[in-house]
Amino acid sequence: MRYNFDEVVDRRGTNCIKYDFAKERGMPEGLLPLWVADMDFKTPLQVIDSLVKSARHGIFGYSDSKDDYFQAVANWFAKRHNYDVKAGWLKKTPGVVFALTMAIRAYTEPGEAVLIQSPVYYPFTGCSEDNDRKVIGTQLILKDGRYEIDFDDFEKKIKENNIRLFLLCNPHNPVGRVWTKEELLTMGQLCKKYGCVVFSDEIHCDFIFPGHRHQVFGALSSDLADISVIATAPSKTFNLAGLQIANLFIPNPSLKSALNLEIKRTGFSQMNTMGLVSCQSAYEHGWDWLDQLLSYLEGNLNLARDFFRDRLSPFTLIEPEGTYLLWFDGRGLGLKQGELNKLMIEKANLWLDDGAIFGPGGEGFQRINMACPRSTLLAALERLALALK
Repeated sequence: MRYNFDEVVDRRGTNCIKYDFAKERGMPEGLLPLWVADMDFKTPLQVIDSLVKSARHGIFGYSDSKDDYFQAVANWFAKRHNYDVKAGWLKKTPGVVFALTMAIRAYTEPGEAVLIQSPVYYPFTGCSEDNDRKVIGTQLILKDGRYEIDFDDFEKKIKENNIRLFLLCNPHNPVGRVWTKEELLTMGQLCKKYGCVVFSDEIHCDFIFPGHRHQVFGALSSDLADISVIATAPSKTFNLAGLQIANLFIPNPSLKSALNLEIKRTGFSQMNTMGLVSCQSAYEHGWDWLDQLLSYLEGNLNLARDFFRDRLSPFTLIEPEGTYLLWFDGRGLGLKQGELNKLMIEKANLWLDDGAIFGPGGEGFQRINMACPRSTLLAALERLALALK
């Protein structure tokens, strides 16, 4: 079937964080929000039907998954990402950020250091600091419009700070890099050399633009699989974030046991019933829907690329290789960060993500969520162009 991603679905009045909580989050009412990373598209019809069927059953007791759930997940990653997983590796959690926090607690002690690559998804820093860990950043280098890794600094930071846990973001949020096999191998070999566990957040792995290919970190080699926790979820891919489901793959039994213990200490046990239903249905029936979505998002990217070039020349769009997030450089205006934010909010009437929240290297940047109908994206870009005048 054909899906209509041009359909504008009104999310206001549904307790939607993106549209209904401006006042509670200190923002003016009436802004066009393109900040939080969920999509303005309906999930596949087959997923909706599965949820309706489960709801009509009428009993929402404790639930878990059987082998058909694992087979749906495993088949998806085998065919989409050439990643063959075993049932014993799977650990289900309510989300990737929850899993990230559990990994921080499982593999480090209070006062120890955790390594991140900034600018990066802000819970990497927040979850570490909230658990009394020291955050060590190795800053990505923006060179000729593309971010690169400073491998000398990467090794130096691991060695000097006795890093035991590296938080990898691949594809990288917010800068849009899809790390190459060679880049991942180099980082992985350094982590192996110094006895560092790698928590690889691959939640955006299904959003890859032509010319690039996602490489699962744990599939690089058996040695690197042995030090890795691969975090995936259908939440970004199929717009299911509110149903709280993630799938981790942990080949090393000792690493899995340590993570299980931390999760047990929280009191958490069974998953959200609807999360299990939606995840299995999405991985079984969402293939064609995702293919059409990726094509639509490529069209959105083409629109944004042309618009930035032709009408937003003081800004520089960083060409994304993956994710549905656009990262653009506003430093050409010569504004301070607060002034740049004021321009977005008060002049453009847009609610974007302030680049500074992603840490060092994010100052002077903004992030746009382009996973919305093209008319919405165009309206946002027009507002930005008008504000520049």
